[in-house]
Parts: sequence; C-alpha cells; structure tokens
Amino acid sequence: MTPIIYSKNDCMQCNFTKKYLSERGIEFIEKNVEENEQYREEVKGMGYKSVPVIITANETWTGFQPDKLAKLVE
Repeated sequence: MTPIIYSKNDCMQCNFTKKYLSERGIEFIEKNVEENEQYREEVKGMGYKSVPVIITANETWTGFQPDKLAKLVE
C-alpha cells in the first residue's frame, strides 16, 4: 500500500514527514486538508485533530515520527 499523508500548508511536521520519505525514494499520496474539505472530514472521521496523519498498510499515526517512517524503508 502506498502511504497516505494528510497534510496542510505551512505545517513543519508535514514537511519533515514528506521530506523524510522523498529523500528515501518512498512514494506517497498527499491529501491537503486545506485544499479539500473532504480530506478534512476524513481526518476528523478518524478521530484526529491535527496533521500530519500518516496511513500505512499496518498502522495509522499523527505527527512526524521517524522511527515509524523508517519501517517503510526496510
């Protein structure tokens, strides 16, 4: 599964997350909650109140968490 990152403009943790994956050649789908109301509702529906929200095949979390992102590289 291609990881999904819910993000917003001018979000430092979102930028760190996207940069981490890009530098390691990991493709991801970005869903900007400021540019699409549906994406904002999806985040709320999952019970999250902040971004980034990262969805992978095995887990979902919020915030920049390099230890979890590293598992995608393995």
